Amino acid sequence: MDLRTSSTTVGDVPTVTVDGVVDLASIAVFRDALLRTVHANSGQLVVVDLDGVAALDDSGLGVLLGAAAAARQADGDLEIVCNEDRLRVRLERTRLDRAITVRTSIS
Repeated sequence: MDLRTSSTTVGDVPTVTVDGVVDLASIAVFRDALLRTVHANSGQLVVVDLDGVAALDDSGLGVLLGAAAAARQADGDLEIVCNEDRLRVRLERTRLDRAITVRTSIS
């Protein structure tokens, strides 16, 4: 399964929507989409919508942490939207949800 990303604004929140599998083969696409949006929206909250993600490997978790750090260095922040139970459990077990806020909706 390929990875597709799109950057939009929902309300006034810059949002990256991700659909597909985030793994070593697709990590460059994932990282580029997140960092492009973070840098284009310096000083703002950026939301990453993972509801369309079928799988997220450890490299994807690392990219999320790196993008959150980049956002915070630019006086902004990064949060995750995730409603998929299996993926939410993964974010909790890896404790990524302690480093990055995980919520159920963009607004």
